[in-house]
Amino acid sequence: MMLCHSCGKEIEGEGKVGRQELCPHCRSDLHCCLNCSLYDDYAKNKCRESSTEWVSDRGKNNFCEFFTFQKSGAASGKIHQQEEARAKLEALFRKKSP
Repeated sequence: MMLCHSCGKEIEGEGKVGRQELCPHCRSDLHCCLNCSLYDDYAKNKCRESSTEWVSDRGKNNFCEFFTFQKSGAASGKIHQQEEARAKLEALFRKKSP
């Protein structure tokens, strides 16, 4: 199962993702670093593949030949963490009623 990095919804299909393919739900690029299994914020060039070139916008499509769509668990985990953080911030800054 493939999940979009932007909206978190499931993408139909198996196998390779074309460089120009868009998410049918939110229209964001699918062949991008943020959807790749090799993407790592803490690695050189933010990629675990050492021979990749620098990509300035990780959410836009690119020509990377090492791209492989990440497993659904990794994407859903990130989305879940973002939702939890957002809920905590809202609770922190919510006005208390008298």
